[in-house]
Amino acid sequence: MSHFENKGLILGVMAGTAGISLFLVWYHKMRKPGAAVSTPALLAVDKGFNPVGLQNEAHSEQGGVLVLHRRQLQILEKLNGLLVSVDELKREVKFLKEAIPKLEELVRAELQGKGDVQRVSPSHRATRRRKAEAAPGAAETTSSEEAESEGGYITAHTDTEGESEEEKEWMKSPYVVVRLEEEKELFNLLQRVDSLHKGSEDDKKESFRLLLEKEDKYENCAGFLWRVARAYGDLFEMTTDAEEKKKYVTDGKIKAEKAIQLDARNAESHQWFAIMCGYMSQFESVQNKIRNGYLFKEHLDKAIELKPQDPFLYYLNGRWCYSVAQLSWIEKKVAAALFGAPPTSTVEEALQNFLKAEEMCPGYSKSNYVYLAKCYNDLGQKNNALKYCDSALSVLSVTNEVI
Repeated sequence: MSHFENKGLILGVMAGTAGISLFLVWYHKMRKPGAAVSTPALLAVDKGFNPVGLQNEAHSEQGGVLVLHRRQLQILEKLNGLLVSVDELKREVKFLKEAIPKLEELVRAELQGKGDVQRVSPSHRATRRRKAEAAPGAAETTSSEEAESEGGYITAHTDTEGESEEEKEWMKSPYVVVRLEEEKELFNLLQRVDSLHKGSEDDKKESFRLLLEKEDKYENCAGFLWRVARAYGDLFEMTTDAEEKKKYVTDGKIKAEKAIQLDARNAESHQWFAIMCGYMSQFESVQNKIRNGYLFKEHLDKAIELKPQDPFLYYLNGRWCYSVAQLSWIEKKVAAALFGAPPTSTVEEALQNFLKAEEMCPGYSKSNYVYLAKCYNDLGQKNNALKYCDSALSVLSVTNEVI
């Protein structure tokens, strides 16, 4: 029932009671002195009224009207209270309907590293409360995401007892229990594959196997899909067969593209789509190679916008700038014919990106040192080139670098 319908109902009741009042006044004036029917007798048919009290009050016409008006006000107050209760109930039902779909979105956002805490439903508050009770000392080391002002993790401990009961009832819902179990399974899976990705080649193959087992179940989760694309990238680096490489990069590009469609604000999705485009250029014609180069730059810039503190992204940007600076005359002509103007960059721009990666994380990468040496050598700065060659030689561990 809308606000306007409520007002219409109240006005209708007031109009009806006013009409009854006028009728009673007219009746008092027109009735004969010996009439057997009295106003209190008429009013006594309503069981909600007190006929004895009304008879004592209605000795005169004016007294009867005043009593009737008081009863009218009482009825209106009760009706108003009922309407308010109905509105509150409707709001509660609406809240529950909106909260259930948002539960999945909330957990997905947390798994993908989005920092904003959203108190969507009582189940979310209850989950945070259980975490706090399980780790009492965690409050001292919580991230800024969980400790922001007084609206997130901390205030979950200060909710009223009424909310606590509400949370208990919410958590008993079979739907919520199933969803929480699924979200916990996904969270554990993603943590596992992230750990394996940092390990040996066998670990990376195991990571790929685990992801393929759950691909049908989590095919609409961006955080899952960009990790599948990353796993294809690992296989691309490990294999030496050209056909296998091409298949891995093709499948990986499809997964990364779908991840972007599901969540355009996920930096890792853009990052791995850009990397797949870089890999793909090894198997394409000059025309498609240039097209993939434009896609690489577009999505890399988006990843940097979303995750500006990642040195790896500046290393990739330096690689793109250096590659463009080395384009041949024919490649530049093809790019101009297809896109109106070829991509432009310089060795100096590449150098600035490599230096930024080193500044953000000193000793970040052996390959970063190698490209710093290349840039300084191309610019004729031999001393700096030798300096970074020595730095590259001092890095003992060698890891595969993308593109």
